[in-house]
This record gives sequence, structure tokens and C-alpha cells, in this order.
Amino acid sequence: VKITHPSLYHSQWEEISVMDERNTPMRTYQVCSVMEANQNNWLRTRHISREGAQRVYIEIKFTLRDCNSLPGVSGTCKETFNMYYYESNNANLWFIKESQYVKIDTIAADESFTQVDVGDRVLKLNTEVRDISNLSKKGFYLAFQDLGACIALVSVRVFYKKCPLTVRNLAQFPDTITGGETALVEVHGVCVNASEEFEPPKMYCSADGGWLVPIGRCVCKPGFEENKDICQPCRPGTYKASATDAYCTKCPPHSSSPHEQAMECICEKGFYRAETDPRSMACTRPPSAPENPISSVNETCVTLEWSPPRDTGGRGDITYSLHCRKCSGEGKKCAPCGSSVHFVPRQFGLSSASVLITDLQPDSNYTFTIESQNGVSDLSPTLRGTVVINVTTSQTGENQVSHVVLKERRSKDSVTLAWQGPERPNGAIVEYEVIYYEKNQREQNYTVLKTRSNMMTVDGLKPGTTYVFRVRARTDGGYGTYGGEIELETSHEGKKKIVENATTHFCFRHCGYIKAKQDPDEEKMQFQHGRGSRTYIHPHTYEDPNQAVRDFAKEIDASNIRIERVIGAGEFGEVCSGRLRVQGKREIYVAIKSLKAGYSDKQRRDFLSEASIMGQFDHPNIIRLEGVVTKCKPVMIITEFMENGSLDTFLKKHDGQFTVIQLVGMLRGVASGMKYLSDMSYVHRDLAARNILVNSNLVCKVSDFGLSRVLEDDPEAAYTTRGGKIPIRWTAPEAIAYRKFTSASDVWSYGIVMWEVISYGERPYWEMSNQDVIKAIDEGYRLPAPMDCPVVLHQLMLDCWEKGRSDRPKFGQIVTILDKLIRNPASLRELANSSAWSDPPTPEFSVSTVDDWLDTIKMGQYKENFSSAGYVSLDSILYISMGVTLAGHQKKILSSVQSLQTQGTHVQV
Repeated sequence: VKITHPSLYHSQWEEISVMDERNTPMRTYQVCSVMEANQNNWLRTRHISREGAQRVYIEIKFTLRDCNSLPGVSGTCKETFNMYYYESNNANLWFIKESQYVKIDTIAADESFTQVDVGDRVLKLNTEVRDISNLSKKGFYLAFQDLGACIALVSVRVFYKKCPLTVRNLAQFPDTITGGETALVEVHGVCVNASEEFEPPKMYCSADGGWLVPIGRCVCKPGFEENKDICQPCRPGTYKASATDAYCTKCPPHSSSPHEQAMECICEKGFYRAETDPRSMACTRPPSAPENPISSVNETCVTLEWSPPRDTGGRGDITYSLHCRKCSGEGKKCAPCGSSVHFVPRQFGLSSASVLITDLQPDSNYTFTIESQNGVSDLSPTLRGTVVINVTTSQTGENQVSHVVLKERRSKDSVTLAWQGPERPNGAIVEYEVIYYEKNQREQNYTVLKTRSNMMTVDGLKPGTTYVFRVRARTDGGYGTYGGEIELETSHEGKKKIVENATTHFCFRHCGYIKAKQDPDEEKMQFQHGRGSRTYIHPHTYEDPNQAVRDFAKEIDASNIRIERVIGAGEFGEVCSGRLRVQGKREIYVAIKSLKAGYSDKQRRDFLSEASIMGQFDHPNIIRLEGVVTKCKPVMIITEFMENGSLDTFLKKHDGQFTVIQLVGMLRGVASGMKYLSDMSYVHRDLAARNILVNSNLVCKVSDFGLSRVLEDDPEAAYTTRGGKIPIRWTAPEAIAYRKFTSASDVWSYGIVMWEVISYGERPYWEMSNQDVIKAIDEGYRLPAPMDCPVVLHQLMLDCWEKGRSDRPKFGQIVTILDKLIRNPASLRELANSSAWSDPPTPEFSVSTVDDWLDTIKMGQYKENFSSAGYVSLDSILYISMGVTLAGHQKKILSSVQSLQTQGTHVQV
């Protein structure tokens, strides 16, 4: 800093060169007019440009003479001087009035010197730093005022702070000058090479020159991956299809990327990737031909069956199509069969390896070509895999039924049909077969009924729906052809009435699906479409459990699912997170449960039964089913993704970090979901914090809708499912003793969930065994209030734990109570006196060291903290005063210390 002192001022400052202790020349400005009173000596710098800084720092180094070492200067000698500044856009000011300056501070020395010190060459240099804030003009002048001190100004350094150039999350942030006193400067980053914005990147430059936590990020473009704050091209043999993918991935089988920067891998010759296939999927090829075709002829009907192709081409979406040709003249002349021949369930796009073909001509030759296809068959120029089978129909009589008519007035869900038998039957008529299906839905769902009468009442139909009915007769010689079809629409009004016909016998072919007929005497649950009422249907009431899945769960194409990472293990296999592409919408994050390989039919049925249950629910506090994948392996259940995982684990991670109102809000969500389930007559039977999931907005949702609950004769006496035990400590006493699971037993479990939430995931009944828990509850013991638990919440827990089922509140009442508490937070101020940590009815267990004590109260992560702070004996922790950061952990440790104080450090804890 250049310093000047214009002659206008009366100034005793002198520029003097001296030697420091290393004999190095050093220029100083000195003044020592201590003998005369009323000194006013000024020293001023030239104009200093602030270079855009709003806050600058001034570091001065100086020496100052001790007045006591100067004889005869009492009253005139000073040991301080003043520092001023004047802000100006003019860089050439010659004169500034004294009154125009703004005072920065009065500067005093920490170390002063005497004449002896100088002689001994001991230089006591003082360093002081001051700052000026909120500068706005081009620059400023500094001035130093001496009022009678003996001082040498050694150096003046003026500087400002800035946040240095840096790269965070692939965004570059430039050198940035800090703001005013505490102002943060918002800086927007620029994406580095080959990257693009995912969320706008920005950071804040703090007043002390440090960058605060970055917000937003850039991601490497397709074909590039991140490496040490830059994006580098994918190497040959790898690819990256999406900017949101983290890293380049090895090319899937039967594909390659010969060059760098590949966004997808090119399929090898003869292999293909369908348009809907994810880029991560292996390239595949068309399947080989179906194998082992066999036919079964029943006069003019033929059943064809075959084995799947030996080579599926690497895909699971195998379908079959049939081509029919009628031949004459010993097969030399063949022509397409035409529309008179019918294929059940369909002619093209069959998923099963069998088909029923009807309405063929008797005593005729037919050639059927069975073609196997998959998702890439249309992309291959080569011939597809086909197999040919020749069939000859047999001679038949005139068994055709005619004149199907509506016998009676149709109702909301039934119609009555009548028909005339064949005029010239080929033998005695054994029975009639009626096939019907919804109009335009024949290929998806049809039903076959049989009767010995020439009339039939068909019930269980949908109101206001058009159905197609066809009838044929069977004699000892076989089936005749179907007679003319009739279309009938059920009425829109009228109450449901089940019509029974003693002469009607039902038979369902395996190639079609119908809903299970329910025994009216069997205790069951069913949908009731009335005024707002809807009741849960148990999947086991279906004769075909697969139909339950089709009724309640949406089938999802596996190509729309992208699995990203494994997040856990479920009862039947891995649980992953990933993304689901929904047509017409943006991708959504989902959780994916998959059925592990080698499963049995029963395991598959049990696995999908959860989807059959979940798909019936639609509530913001019930985990939402997105759909299932059943047409290819692995079989999957797709649900919404809950970012914060299970409630018990989430609370343990955030011990003591929520307000009581927030906790009550979580409990209110769980209660609302359970009220919905209770209203649908669904009993959960495994309600616990581990089965509640939490999303990013802290919304709690009930999950885990498995069906199997078995009481084992093990020492723990715990209910189990395949895959894990359900501890006794969550289960109502009547459910333990008599297996009486009701909504009231779910209310008991809800009370335990309340206790878990308020105690931030503490284990109910601590380390008591299951047998001790059963005994204690039977004797009237109930869990005490957790720490800082409001009285009203503990009372609600106790109400949920009433021994009599009828004495417990309903979930609707619980929701109402919690709503009132949320609207009136003052009602939560009164806290219960008891402590969950000091009053367990558990057998005593001893601890002899601090490490044992911390393990016992599940605070083992603080062992090193206690040891390094000198707390090595139980006596020492009675006077503990060290800090633990989490409030919940502090309370738990201090409560346990109080327990030690009351019991003594050498007795049972």
C-alpha cells in the first residue's frame, strides 16, 4: 500500500529505513512527538481499488513505545492511534477533510517496547486486523491518526476474501468474491465437458470464503461417465444409454460397441432388440419351431397341443399363431379355411401351447401350421420357426342346434335361454354345451356350461353388458357343430338375484377362466357394490388363484421396468428399487419384489396372493400396487417406492429429531390406513413399525399383506410366516391364546406401534423373552410411557391394550382422537411421569463395565467417546457431563445414569 502525507497536514510522520533482527532493510513510517500536547498527526494512503469486493480486511503491523519508559511525558504520551477510511470514486483526491473520514477503530498494542529493548534488538511487532463492510464505490483511502504516541508503522496489507474456483457434482463454480458481513453470494455452476444439467447446480459463497453444500447437479451425457469431476467417454465394449445412469455398463450378451462414446450396443448378426426392449437387455433372436405337436379329434372339433420351442431365442415373450388350410384331393389342393372356423381362445398371439378348433367340416382334411414367435420375430428376415400337423375330421350326424331364443325377461345379472334340439340327431342326445363370452372379449375370457335340458339360466353376469351365446349338442357319437349365435344384453336395473336351475350342471374348460363359485355357507369376504361399501375378497375363495391376480392386479410388460439396485431381501426373493415407464407419463420410482428361481407352484401362488390383496386397496396410507409381471420370469410385484424405508429403522436413524406433532402426524396416517382396511373387513395380523413404510414427505403407509400366520411350538412361541417370525410382543392376547384375529387385535398392535414411534424405534418389552411377555400381559402389566410421552398418547395406548376386545377403541375413533390432538397442540404438553427406560418388568441383568452398560442400553456407538473422555468405570459415569449430539440419545443415556444412581453402581441394572 503506497502511503503519503500531504503537506497540508501538520504531520510528524517520517519515512525511515531500519534493520530488522535479521539485518534486513525495512521501511517504516514513524512518529514520536510525545513531548508536546495536542498532537494530531495524519498519514494517508493513495486510492485503493476495491475490485468488486464489498468487504475488505486491513492488516497492520507496528511497534509502539511504552510511555513509562519515556521520562517527563506524563499527560502527553499516548499508547494508541486511530485508523480511518474514506470511500470515493475519485482516485486522485489531494485533500480530504478530517470530518469526512469514517473511523474504523482505535488501535492499541499488545506488546510495547522500551529503549532497552531496541538496544537489545528485540523487536516486539504487533499485528492487528480490521475490516470494512458494505463498500460500494470504486475504492477508498485509509488514514492513520497519531494523537501523541511513539509508533512505527511497519506494514499495511489490504485484502479481500473469495471462494476459489472449484468443481462439484460435475459443475464448475468460478472464483467468487465474498459478499457483505453475513450475506451469502448465490453462484450458478456451469456443467463441465460432456455433461448436462439434471437439476440446476448452484452453491453459496460464504462471507469467510468457503463454499456451502452444493444444490443440484450435472450428469454425464449418454455415452459418457463421471471420473474425478470430468465426463469421459465410455470405452469400447461398454455403453451408457441415459444421462441419469451413473456409469458406463458392459454391453449385454450378443451385442458390442466397437467405438468410444456408445449410447447403446449394436446387436450381433442374427440377433435383434425390439423397440420396447430396454437398452440394457441382451440382444435376442426368433425362437425355433414348436415341438411334439399332437391332435385330438372329436368329430368336427380338434384340440391341438405342442411343446414350447427348444430355443426361445433368449426371450420370455413366446406366443403362437396358427394357420389353417382345408385340403382336398389327397392334400394336393389346399385353400385357407376362412372365417367359418373358430379358434378358442384365439388363433393368433396364443400364450399357452394348446388350442381348441371348432366348426370344421366333417370328414375333411386340414393342415395346421403352428408358428412360434417372440418380440423380435418381425425383425428377422429369415423364416420363422413352424411345425405342420395334418388332421382329418370324422363323420358326424345332424347334431346342430337351432333357434336359440330368450326364454324369459333378462335381469341385471342373468338371462334364461331356450333352444330346439337337432332335427336329425346322430344318436341319443347326452347333453348340451353352452359357450358364452362378453362381446368383443372372446379371446380373453369365455365360459363353457353344460346341461341335459334344452333351457338354461345363466347368472353371475355383469349389468348392462352384451354377451354372445352359442349352443351345441353332444350325442354318443360326439359333438355336433355350434348352432347360430345370439347376442343378449343384461339390464341396467334391478337387484342381484341368483337363479338356480336343478337341471343345469357346470363344467369349466381349462382353456378358459371364470371366477370361483362361492359356497354360501362358507365364511368368506366378497365385494359388495352398494352405497360406498366395498369389502375385501380373500384370494383363497377363488378356485383359480391366478384369476384373483388378473382381477385385482395390472399386468406390466417387463420391458417397462428397469431394476437399478438391490435394497433388501423379502420372503420369496430379492427386493430392488428401479423405475417403471408408464405410457403417456414420466418414469416413476418403484420397489420391485421378485420371486427367486426354483419356486414351487404353491410358492408362486403365495407370492402373488399379496398382490391380489394389495390390488384391492386404494388409500393414501396403504402401499400402492403398480402391477405384477407374471408372463415372464422372474415373476415380480411392483409397488410404489418409499424413500425412507421401514418406520422402525427410520426412527432409529433420526432419534429425537422430530416434534411431538410430527410423530402424532405419522401415527395419524397409520391409523387412517388401518381404518380403511378395517372398513373393508380386512384384518392385517402383522401390524408393526417394521411393516410401515415412510416416503420422502414423511407419509406413513401400511404394507406387508402376506397371508400365512402359523403359531409354532417353539420356546419363543412366535407366529411365523415363511421368511420370518412375528414376535409375540405385537400380538393381542386373544390372538395368541385362541388365534382370534380381528380388527380389535389390530388395534392392540397399533398401540404397540404408537409406543415404538414415541420411543423412536425402541424394542417393545426390551429384552424380555416372549414367554415373559405373555405372562406379564396376562398378569395385567402394560408398557410404561416412553420418555417425553404426552399423557394423552400413553392413555390412548392403554386403551388399545384393554384385555376385552370390545373395550378397545375402533380405528375410526383413534383417527378422530389424533385429529383433535393435532388441532390442539396444547393438549400434548403434559408429559407422563414414568420412563420407558427405568421400569421394565424384566429379570435383572448385571453390568460391570462402561462398555457393558452402553451395549445394554444399545448405545455402543459411543464407547470411544466415553473412553477418550476418561469415563472408564461405572462410578465415573454417575457424574457424566460430556456431550452426545442426538437429543434422543442424550435422554436415553441420562435416564439410564439416573437409574444407576438410584440402584448403585455395583448392583443389578
